[in-house]
Amino acid sequence: MGDPGGRGGVSEDVLVVGGGVLGLTTAVVLAEAGRRVRVVTREPAARTTSAAAGALWEPYRAHPADRVAGWARRTLDTLTALAATPDETGVRMVAGLKAARSASFRLPSWVAGLPAELRPSLISEGLPAGYRAGYRARLPLLDMPAYLGHLERRLAAAGGVLERRALASLAEAAREAPAIVNCAGLGARELVPDPLLRPVRGQLVVVAQPTPRVDEWFAESPDEAVRDPAGGTELLYVLPQPEIVVLGGTAHEDRGDTDPDPELAARIVERAAAFDPRLGAARVLDHRVGLRPYRPAIRLEREALPGGAVCVHNYGHGGAGVTLSWACASDAAALLTG
Repeated sequence: MGDPGGRGGVSEDVLVVGGGVLGLTTAVVLAEAGRRVRVVTREPAARTTSAAAGALWEPYRAHPADRVAGWARRTLDTLTALAATPDETGVRMVAGLKAARSASFRLPSWVAGLPAELRPSLISEGLPAGYRAGYRARLPLLDMPAYLGHLERRLAAAGGVLERRALASLAEAAREAPAIVNCAGLGARELVPDPLLRPVRGQLVVVAQPTPRVDEWFAESPDEAVRDPAGGTELLYVLPQPEIVVLGGTAHEDRGDTDPDPELAARIVERAAAFDPRLGAARVLDHRVGLRPYRPAIRLEREALPGGAVCVHNYGHGGAGVTLSWACASDAAALLTG
């Protein structure tokens, strides 16, 4: 019998490096298309940056803008479909408000690409005190632990295999499989290596749903971000899930520590309480810290490795991994085939 993988001792068609949202989504796309897929990740999904994400669909800290808008629009279609079964997928369509204290606020350019039924309009009335402009929208909001579990189940159902171990280099990966997809996120700094990757640290506070419940999301415009004592920026957002509310958030470039900062957490809660007193009295359940893998431009391209293996790179999505995941996974699969 011939070797099914095309090389001696190789039984899998594709090795996907990275078990966050990009790696799992890419593996699902490939496995459900009939490819034999193995995912290698040094961390379980629950400990990846993806698990710490606030996970409201919205392009954020990702470039180039034109490609990001297209990827985001295509991924929106898939997430909207998954929201039809929220208990299974962890994806819900939730109404909310993006607001700014400045009357000069304008709709972001990617809004123009939204389907008509989801496209918001600029508003200046009916806003919380202190805000002068904004828009209301109904967008996908993901419960990330539930969603990552959904992806893992889909991968297993399609015959994919998940291994928890580290790879030191792409050369090591190439010795295991003839086709590789690099979704290592920030880990690609050493794996490739790629010095253009930088961590952007984000911290969130998770509180119990108060009574009465918070049912709509709220987020300040990125233009409202304020500098903090550590040199990063802080921005208010409130993201409700069925049992919890996720409060954010922060962005600290080139900061790679993942221990929660108590002073930062206190400021997050204080800002949320000023917006909605219910949140100040809510019980704190958890603190989440993640390192967004920022790159001046997302790397989504095919590369021939020494020895004949093919690698498709799919990393550097900054704060928009979830928002771009399905489109980038589809394009990565097409590059691998092509």
